[in-house]
Amino acid sequence: MAFDVARIRGLFPALGDGWVHLDSPAGMQVPEQVATAVSTALRAPVSGPGGVFPASQRAEAIVDAARRAVADLVNADPAGVVLGPNTAVLLARLAEALGDGWLIGDEVVLSRLDHQANTAPWLRVAQRAGATVRWAEIDIETCELPAWQYENLVSHRTKVVAVTSASGAVGTRPDLGKIADLARAQDAVVVVDASASAPFVPIDMQAAGVDVVAVSASAWGGPAVAALAFADPAMLDRLPASSLDPRASGPERLELGQHAYPLLAGLVASVDYLAELDDAAAGTRRERLVTSLSSAKSYQAGLLSRLIGDLRGLRHIMVIGDAMRRVPTLAFTVADVKAQDAVVHLAERGICAFADDTPTGVFATLGVGEVGGAIRVGLAHYTNTVEVDQLVEALAELRP
Repeated sequence: MAFDVARIRGLFPALGDGWVHLDSPAGMQVPEQVATAVSTALRAPVSGPGGVFPASQRAEAIVDAARRAVADLVNADPAGVVLGPNTAVLLARLAEALGDGWLIGDEVVLSRLDHQANTAPWLRVAQRAGATVRWAEIDIETCELPAWQYENLVSHRTKVVAVTSASGAVGTRPDLGKIADLARAQDAVVVVDASASAPFVPIDMQAAGVDVVAVSASAWGGPAVAALAFADPAMLDRLPASSLDPRASGPERLELGQHAYPLLAGLVASVDYLAELDDAAAGTRRERLVTSLSSAKSYQAGLLSRLIGDLRGLRHIMVIGDAMRRVPTLAFTVADVKAQDAVVHLAERGICAFADDTPTGVFATLGVGEVGGAIRVGLAHYTNTVEVDQLVEALAELRP
């Protein structure tokens, strides 16, 4: 493996601002090749699809390339890739489509580990239909999402099991394979929000046995676009359509309005960027993605281990959770210091981090609002040991 973080840092013009960007949970910075792809597409003549002239054919080619890029990323069929503005919008459309026809007594299983984008749409649909919502709980000490509890949560009335592949709040990666096995045994549809894991670990939706995967390109330095990938493209034609075109088939049934073609061009470039993280990666784009993301996973696991070890050496810092499988996102509290005051302290030292004391989601379940909220940081592909040490030094100064 050849993960050269110095080379990777050189791909990001934004890193020249002098700040330590540990704000990746809100999206990574944009590589130069992605910005170039978007600007190039903006300058070229692009029209709506369906025409016989070059500008229209260019639009069709961009959409086709975007579907293929996402398919390579998650190991899916391009014919089952739906494109849209963000995961919240796409998951809402999916929930409306899958929830059409639900009856009183039907069930949906959600998780306390998930972002609201993968809980709120299902709650709305379930409430309207009179369906029952069951919740998978997290272990408060480790922030794990035990898979065994799904044995009691999933039944013959379960229509959908919605779960994250990784928490963007505390980094936990659930056992998707076990959860999917239990759901499939009851013919439930498994919907996975992979937004937080796609930048860091190889995704294979076929091997995991899940039905739908949602990803957001901004999570790994792409533009503000997202996608749903269906394991079985034929499933799309069995769903009620959102499209304005009554003739729409396949992915277009869940696509509303015209695509942002320059952003889709950037999506393709961003997946190519992921495939190039490892200098030694070779073969098809899918093969290069697996190699590169495996290298990124190993590099960041070491960096995260170093950060967690250093933070636990500070007596006034409490790291939240201790999951065995995780992505490089971390949350912690500072004794007798509100999270908002802590992130101001970090910003004054040139470090980007977030304060989170929201009344919903993982932190609400953990009750961290009662101690002033949590500080949330995330390591990106371009994070290095110097930046990790800067964070630890800044927090060492922050004593109550």
